[in-house]
Amino acid sequence: MMNELFKGIFDSSNMTVISVSDFLLCVGIALLIGAAVALTAARRRSFSNSFLITLGALPALVCVTIMMVNGNIGAGVATAGAFSLIRFRSQPGTAREIALIFLAMVAGLVTGMGYLAYAVLFTLILCLIFLILNRFDPESRGLTKTLRITIPEDLDYDGVFDDLMKEYCKTWKLQQVKTVNMGSLFRLTYQLTLKDSAKEKAFLDALRCHNGNLEISMARSETAASEL
Repeated sequence: MMNELFKGIFDSSNMTVISVSDFLLCVGIALLIGAAVALTAARRRSFSNSFLITLGALPALVCVTIMMVNGNIGAGVATAGAFSLIRFRSQPGTAREIALIFLAMVAGLVTGMGYLAYAVLFTLILCLIFLILNRFDPESRGLTKTLRITIPEDLDYDGVFDDLMKEYCKTWKLQQVKTVNMGSLFRLTYQLTLKDSAKEKAFLDALRCHNGNLEISMARSETAASEL
């Protein structure tokens, strides 16, 4: 009786109806997988809440979609076309964010096809890989910074801070030079990776001795701060 209630009005007599228990099992597993992916993404990262909610719900959405179009080639092609809309987001994301989205999509697809054990195994393996890679990512450890230094106009900025950069930074790059205060000052913008976050204050104190104690600001990398 329950299966008849959920039977599609356009289903033919020879079509198999997905039982309510199987439907709830697949959706439940998909939601657990989504939660695991979202928790993995949130681990030592600062993604927006909307992005984490999307990761948590996406496997269940894909799962239900695949279950509904199972065996219908036309509907499957239309669904694949709809998935391509994922690239048209309000703000471009990083490669890591795109990989997480596709992880959630594939996990939902496998769950929707009924391979629940494979879906769980696949999600656990990929989440473990992401967690391991995060431990070696300087961005996730807060070492990637955007540094802005104000210097007098008579100071030659070409290589003036290289000795300090070598002492405190793994990598650095001068991104922008801008005149400020009616052209009487220069503002240099660097993208850099610190060797040790505990020495950040010592680094800033050393920079102040070189720029005449003018304004200096160090913030989280602008690339890392972007949100979907």
